[in-house]
Amino acid sequence: MFTSSRSSHAARFWMASLIFLAAGWLAAPAFAGNRSNEASQQTPAALYHNYCSVCHGDQGDGNSRAKGSMKPPPRDFTTAQSAQEMTRERMIAAVRTGVPGTAMVGWQSQMTEEQIAKVVDYVRNTFMSASIATDGSRGRQIYARVCSVCHGDRGTGSMWASANLRPAPRDFSSPAAKAELTRDRMIAAVAVGRPNTAMNGYGSRMSKEDMEAVVDYIRTAFMRLEGPSGISGTHARGIPAAEAKAAEKKEKQEKEKQDKLAAAAPSAPSAAKPAPVRADMSLPLPNGLKGDAVAGKKFYDANCATCHGTKGDGQGPRAYFINPKPRIFTNAEARAMFNRPVIFAATAAGRRGSEMPAWDKVLNQQEIADVSEYVFRAFIQPEKGNVAKKK
Repeated sequence: MFTSSRSSHAARFWMASLIFLAAGWLAAPAFAGNRSNEASQQTPAALYHNYCSVCHGDQGDGNSRAKGSMKPPPRDFTTAQSAQEMTRERMIAAVRTGVPGTAMVGWQSQMTEEQIAKVVDYVRNTFMSASIATDGSRGRQIYARVCSVCHGDRGTGSMWASANLRPAPRDFSSPAAKAELTRDRMIAAVAVGRPNTAMNGYGSRMSKEDMEAVVDYIRTAFMRLEGPSGISGTHARGIPAAEAKAAEKKEKQEKEKQDKLAAAAPSAPSAAKPAPVRADMSLPLPNGLKGDAVAGKKFYDANCATCHGTKGDGQGPRAYFINPKPRIFTNAEARAMFNRPVIFAATAAGRRGSEMPAWDKVLNQQEIADVSEYVFRAFIQPEKGNVAKKK
């Protein structure tokens, strides 16, 4: 399997490392089964967030942290090309078995056929419907030419307009817009403008069909339903106070229950506590690779820190929304087990049942070695060549 000129101790550790990694991966189907049960209770939007948004983006446009590192990049579902090429059957097949030559893996071991169909229909109805609709391309073109300069490419208001116009342009993705703006009201605003705002009337410059097309595009592309609750076990736009209090109470009760069980368990003072297994931190990267920690830091900050945190503490901005939580590189367990070969293998293969992708689909071995070296020197053994603060 592996050959090495090192001692039998090193060889045994290699085997232990493989067993350690395999244990996590082989356990994934059981976890996936549990998650499948949980997913059956989730909305299609929650399924999309849990399994797809890390690459395809929260808006389905492929604008994610992973975009710059994947070749080809993740599919942008909002384009007219996607609407023309991607039939429902083709999308279901892609989710089920993956797409060769891309980072898109198959999800059939983690989602049921029903869940796959649900998430595909969600993508089509939420991100692709504006393009699938008869006037979708027409409305998109009008919006890009006339409206986006103030309302922005995402319908949330362009940077310059939001900073300089009073009142600021309408944010079409906001709850207020969804509650207040009927289709008729929006068509009237496009036709005659809005008093005391920078919104001019276009009734003399657009046909009735063009005004309807651009309004329908805005309503479909930007004014979606409110984000679902229960995304990755959380609420994407904040959790209601009453529900948060109930969850906190339940967690406290569970902790008290576990503490009572632990206190009631018979003690065994004579039983020796097994010594923690520690990895050989002197082992090099596999295949004779030498990692460049500075290059690795650049990649880590752009692609990994959003989940694992800039400090390796698992507190990245995306960590709140995902389950299971990202690996914490700075805790005692990680610092005992994660040497260079283990980090390299985990980065390359990813982690089934989680949002950790298999980076060997998009990176070469040297690039994986670089980010592995950075993680090792910055978080696992920061006292030795810490590059965390280097620019």
